[in-house]
Amino acid sequence: MQGLTASSKLSLAVVFAVFLLGSAGAAHGLTRVVSSSSDEPCNKMTLYYHDILYNGVNNTRNATSAAATKPTALSTTHWKNGTYFGTLVVFNDPMTVGKVLPVAGEEPAARAQGFYFYDDKTRDLSVVGGTGDFFMARGIATLRLDASEGTVYFRLQMDIKLYECYV
Repeated sequence: MQGLTASSKLSLAVVFAVFLLGSAGAAHGLTRVVSSSSDEPCNKMTLYYHDILYNGVNNTRNATSAAATKPTALSTTHWKNGTYFGTLVVFNDPMTVGKVLPVAGEEPAARAQGFYFYDDKTRDLSVVGGTGDFFMARGIATLRLDASEGTVYFRLQMDIKLYECYV
């Protein structure tokens, strides 16, 4: 995946993500709240998603994602839109309330797990479930690139609107 510069438009589409939200809370005994309007979600928040791609050199301790497929002619081709086609990456990334990565020993606000492929568009994703205070939550997460450092690190701003919540 050499050749992608920091100035390239890099974002990603998360094909499947399970958000393990770190808030404590029991699922039983909660009341289900469903929004009556798309203009009024029952919960709204912004989180930042941090991805550190294993580059095969020396970032093993810090990496939160790695390519899950062998490089192919398609996945190593640099497309006109600044992306790579066919690279599948698995991740277990921290999510924070602010733009800064959590310091050693600090728990992130949430974790995102799943896999993604590279693309250059803002994406809307379905939110289906979570843990703790976000048990069985339903809604929409809009992801957009916030910062990148080549192919090794990127940060996404994730605006989340939940329309079905348990309180």
